[in-house]
Amino acid sequence: MVRKMSIPTSKTSLLLFLCQIISALDVPLDLSQPPTITQQSPKDYIVDPRENIVIQCEAKGKPPPSFSWTRNGTHFDIDKDAQVTMKPNSGTLVINIMNGGKAEAYEGVYQCTARNERGAAISNNIVIRPSRSPLWTKEKLEPNHVREGDSLVLHCRPPVGLPPPIIFWMDNAFQRLPQSERVSQGLNGDLYFSNVQPEDTREDYICYARFNHTQTIQQKQPISVKVFSMDSLNDTIAANLSDTDIYGAKPVTERQPVLLTPTGSTSTKVELRGNVLLLECIAAGLPTPVIRWIKEGGELPANRTFFENFKKTLKIIDVSEADSGNYKCIARNTLGSVHHVISVTVKAAPYWITAPRNLVLSPGEDGTLICRANGNPKPSISWLANGVPIAIAPEDPSRKVDGDTIIFSHVQERSSAVYQCNASNEYGYLLANAFVNVLAEPPRILTPANKLYQVIADRPALLDCAYFGSPKPEIEWFKGVKGSILRGNEYVFHDNGTLEIPVAQKNNAGTYTCVARNELGKIQNEVHLEIKDPTMIIKQPEYKVIQRYGQVSFECIIKHDSTLLPTVTWLKDNDELPDDERFLVGKDNLTIMNVTDKDDGTYTCIVNTTLDSVSASAVLTVVAAPPTPAIIYARPNPPFDLELTGQLERSVDLSWIPGDENNSPITNFVIEYEDALHEPGVWHYQTEVPGTQTTVQLKLSPYVNYSFRVIAVNRIGRSQPSEPSEQYLTKSASPDENPANVQGIGSEPDNLVITWEPLKGFQSNGPGLQYKVSWRQKDVDDEWTSVIVANVSKYIVSGTPTFVPYEVKVQALNDLGYAPEPSEVIGHSGEDLPMVAPGNVQVHVINSTLAKVHWDPVPLKTVRGHLQGYKVYYWKVQSLSRRSRRHVEKNILTFRGNKTFGMLPGLEPYSSYKLNVRVVNGKGEGPASSDKVFKTPEGVPSSPSFLKITNPTLDSLTLEWGSPTHPNGVLTSYTLKFQPINNTHELGPLVEIRIPANESSLILKNLNYSTRYKFYFNAQTSVGSGSQITEEAVTIMDEAMASRQVDIATQGWFIGLMCAVALLILILLIVCFIRRNKGGKYPVKEKEDAHADPEIQPMKEDDGTFGEYRSLESDAEDHKPLKKGSRTPSDRTVKKEDSDDSLVDYGEGVNGQFNEDGSFIGQYSGKKEKEPAEGNESSEAPSPVNAMNSFV
Repeated sequence: MVRKMSIPTSKTSLLLFLCQIISALDVPLDLSQPPTITQQSPKDYIVDPRENIVIQCEAKGKPPPSFSWTRNGTHFDIDKDAQVTMKPNSGTLVINIMNGGKAEAYEGVYQCTARNERGAAISNNIVIRPSRSPLWTKEKLEPNHVREGDSLVLHCRPPVGLPPPIIFWMDNAFQRLPQSERVSQGLNGDLYFSNVQPEDTREDYICYARFNHTQTIQQKQPISVKVFSMDSLNDTIAANLSDTDIYGAKPVTERQPVLLTPTGSTSTKVELRGNVLLLECIAAGLPTPVIRWIKEGGELPANRTFFENFKKTLKIIDVSEADSGNYKCIARNTLGSVHHVISVTVKAAPYWITAPRNLVLSPGEDGTLICRANGNPKPSISWLANGVPIAIAPEDPSRKVDGDTIIFSHVQERSSAVYQCNASNEYGYLLANAFVNVLAEPPRILTPANKLYQVIADRPALLDCAYFGSPKPEIEWFKGVKGSILRGNEYVFHDNGTLEIPVAQKNNAGTYTCVARNELGKIQNEVHLEIKDPTMIIKQPEYKVIQRYGQVSFECIIKHDSTLLPTVTWLKDNDELPDDERFLVGKDNLTIMNVTDKDDGTYTCIVNTTLDSVSASAVLTVVAAPPTPAIIYARPNPPFDLELTGQLERSVDLSWIPGDENNSPITNFVIEYEDALHEPGVWHYQTEVPGTQTTVQLKLSPYVNYSFRVIAVNRIGRSQPSEPSEQYLTKSASPDENPANVQGIGSEPDNLVITWEPLKGFQSNGPGLQYKVSWRQKDVDDEWTSVIVANVSKYIVSGTPTFVPYEVKVQALNDLGYAPEPSEVIGHSGEDLPMVAPGNVQVHVINSTLAKVHWDPVPLKTVRGHLQGYKVYYWKVQSLSRRSRRHVEKNILTFRGNKTFGMLPGLEPYSSYKLNVRVVNGKGEGPASSDKVFKTPEGVPSSPSFLKITNPTLDSLTLEWGSPTHPNGVLTSYTLKFQPINNTHELGPLVEIRIPANESSLILKNLNYSTRYKFYFNAQTSVGSGSQITEEAVTIMDEAMASRQVDIATQGWFIGLMCAVALLILILLIVCFIRRNKGGKYPVKEKEDAHADPEIQPMKEDDGTFGEYRSLESDAEDHKPLKKGSRTPSDRTVKKEDSDDSLVDYGEGVNGQFNEDGSFIGQYSGKKEKEPAEGNESSEAPSPVNAMNSFV
């Protein structure tokens, strides 16, 4: 018979697993074993004095143990006390109090001993104390008269009880007194007022003490409090004093905080590890102080810190030694602050690090008992054997005590005993029993045979194999009747024999066999595992807004394993549904009729099976009925009533009923499918049909568990999916197709990596999808080498020759057969670096900047890979003209394919180069050919590096230049050309001079004075002339001519003429202004437009200034002699030697120009013209007379 066991959740599984670990240490009760205490009363046992006292002591053992007791360290003879009895087959004592006994007579320390022939176990020391709830002592309580704003403490002082009572304050009507930041109860039970107010006046402040153990409440006498306000106090005093008495009560004044408890600035507190630490600060003051807590030098522990009593109490749970330190409370109001530091020390009663555990040994085996504990202070460890200190216990040659460890060697049956470890310090003790049981037993399996485990897919499965044997058996697991031993990362094997499958899948279902063996025998047991589909809510309830008195429905459509019976429960706001007939629970929905406001809330659908549970919630909002709305266009409602008909192996007919269109016609339906076998919960697009069609024939694949759903679409959007159709599992078949993208590419010189794209789940067509990988060396092997691999995407063939072609194919197969014969692809084993360098490297220099390189191709066999091309490395060794070396910068040119020549561009003339050639494959570069040296011929030089013109005189200029930056050969000479240019850009005759290459300066003489010259300068090699550099310069003028021009400028007639011209211009301006205001045409402008001077207009673009020249090396136009009128102004300035007041400067510097009709163009145009370079064609500097002639 199969025994069924369900594993509802992973948490439950873990809990069962932990329990199995503990139980695995138990010795079966039919075998001899020392006693084990199974139940005992607590160490500190407070009893109700009105009831019988029951002191528990239960133990197990074989033979069954006998029991005895000690009281206050001496034997307790229960036969001599008629009030004390021991329960049959138990060590539990019952002390009869209800028939005349007194609990106080039985106070003391009790200890139980359970003994049989194999040893004795003892209980803890159990301290028995009856609870006490004494009355309050009578005392005369005086009324409390307090001035408004002062602080007040009402003392409770409850009687000392056992255990201590719970304190609270109430009035005569048994109503709790309200508490706040101003009024609160302290940890000692006193009632604290930070400041009293008139409303605190009352006569029934009563402190109560509740003794939970005896279920009694004791009451203190009422306390009266009278609060005097300042106004009433002044009135009372004034009525009892004569007019001559002077008295004035002080008004209520604000006060800075003062601590009521604790007192002083510091205090200390000791707390035990694991307890709750409570620290308190209560302050007086007006306004009421606010309390804040900090830990000096650290942070308050997160998740364990709580504030109580309006932050006056700091509570830290589960304290540890790390919580020791200084805690500061700060009380603050608007007038100031006060603080108190509490130094907390956390001590620790003993706690286990390693508690001793029962030891089962076979004769002749070795073992150890370890007892390790910690505490503050450090606990002392002592051992007992069968309840007797080990120092005076009978000797055992197999036993050796070493501090906290007992070592056993070559044990025999007489070595069986119970050992007690006691760890104690000033704050408590720990006592643990652990037996040593010497047995020789063949293996036995304690887990019931044929036990059935049921788990949900994708959750852990834990299969039990609880066992016992001495020596300890070895455990092995097998699957199936003839299965091999289970190994690998798919399984976890626990010490207690449990087999864990971390993520259980459908293929893990089946029968598992557990085998236990030791030197005395072997035994096995079978268990069964079933994997169930998870429960899912495929249609969850949705948020609803419903009008009052309407009807609403929540859906909860589920999908579950067919062998599990689900139960659906609905909750409202996490509570049961109201007991109201308006709530109708259907199979997969909840309907609420005649909705009211109280139905507003969250509704939850909970689905439970014996193995899992799922839930989903939705909110219902109830609103008032609005006015009749306009037509609303919305997405369609989902289709419904899906039906499958005409089921065939590769097709099925699907039909459905459309949902409401919601005022927008349905345009099309989208059909989706789910494969519950391979991808449960994932929906894929199948097809779509027009909105007028409600049936469709669907093509299917083998070995797919289909479900279908339909989505309606209109112009507003898509509907929610319909409910899934029934499932339809197509029959399995052999695969229809083979993997795609098959490749054979080696990753190392001695392997071939065959890769492919695996088939998707539904392409497998059946269970057990695998691949047959085949390969053979092309044109060498006749037979294919094949291997069948699991559902992977790669297989590596090792030990192949380097880079040889292989024929490769991959065929899919499953449990029903093979896919069609696959096509073959050609691959290659791994590449290695090429072996040889190209030979016969030749260089043909075409010109000074271009060369052609040739080489012989390397044999293809030596390439040892895919030939990708050749790389030419070339670099300049030195320049032949300068004979100086520089940093070598190698250039690389790559020539793809099997090319055997290439061009090397961008070479520098008259230089020495080296190059080598290397072959390249997919692995890298081969060795380099020997370096080939070649030289480039001379070329034309670059332009001279600079040309400077200095020292201008009346008839000479000095030229200086620098040699070309790139001579590109041996310089043979320089060529200088120059010609005069005048103010109208007309050119004079061109003069050419040849200069030796070793010269760097030249003085030109016999030049015209005050004349601008343009110079063209270049260098030559034997190949030809290089690019030229240009400059301009001006010789200075004759001093006599300059003085005559200055004299003319100072003549009176000239000054008078200039004044007349100015007056004429003023008159013209006035006339023009008047005519413009009348709308007439501007006559001067007409003349300007009609008589534009072609000679003067170009001058406006010039900016020539006396004594300037510029280099035009960058101007391409100036690399040849200037044409007439094409002169470009200079951008370099030579310092003037003449006075700024000279007539020459004046003539060239006039901003305005006069037109033929006498109008002053510069004044009217509103635009500042650039200074003209020259006045006319004459080489002389222009004078005022010349300027006058231009507008006569």
